[in-house]
Amino acid sequence: MEKQVGLFDVKEVPDLEIGHLGVVKIGNIDLYITETHLATWIIMGILITFALIVRFNLKKFKDVPKGLQNVTEAMVEAFDKFVKNSAGEKMMWLGNWYFMAFAFLLLSNLGGLLYLRNPTADWTMTFAFALVTFFLIEYMNIKTRGGRFFLSMLNPLDLIGELARPVSLSFRLFGNILAGMILMTLLYNVTPIFIRFLVPIPLHFFFDVFAGGLQAFVFCVLSLSFIGTAAKD
Repeated sequence: MEKQVGLFDVKEVPDLEIGHLGVVKIGNIDLYITETHLATWIIMGILITFALIVRFNLKKFKDVPKGLQNVTEAMVEAFDKFVKNSAGEKMMWLGNWYFMAFAFLLLSNLGGLLYLRNPTADWTMTFAFALVTFFLIEYMNIKTRGGRFFLSMLNPLDLIGELARPVSLSFRLFGNILAGMILMTLLYNVTPIFIRFLVPIPLHFFFDVFAGGLQAFVFCVLSLSFIGTAAKD
């Protein structure tokens, strides 16, 4: 519902719900296509397109990098150092997964700039990524500590702490992105129409670019730190 207040166009209740775009029927099962699905597919399309461009240009790469080769090698080398510093050299095999996770989460957090609903403002999305981290942590715990790990889980506090990790990881990312989206929605709804495309620009830079990049970075740092700690015990 909207009402006019002077020069301002205000929504009494901001529309922050995840919109349903359609339904796909498979037998007796209804699969709802939401704004999160659409935004995720678009971001996946961007990443896959970039990956294909790099793949098709691999044969053209030279000893002295420039252009696309320079950008690609810089990203790979930077993330290799990032994984090594966060989880240790033994965990370098996680680099491919977390490079993809960082790229996807970064673009998801920047969704507002693409006029998409941020996929990371949907808790099911952030929980799915946190769940992968949880299973990697438990895998390293079992591999490194074996029976000692299962015995430690008999302590209720240790068990609660272990189960809380995916919840805290997912809610930290989800809460920060959703909070930024709520603030931007409220700002757009109380800004006069004739300056609506000027005033929010600095805040878009903060909430979408700075905070979005920071939250994707923090998620990967914490995930790799937890896995690295489990591998050292």
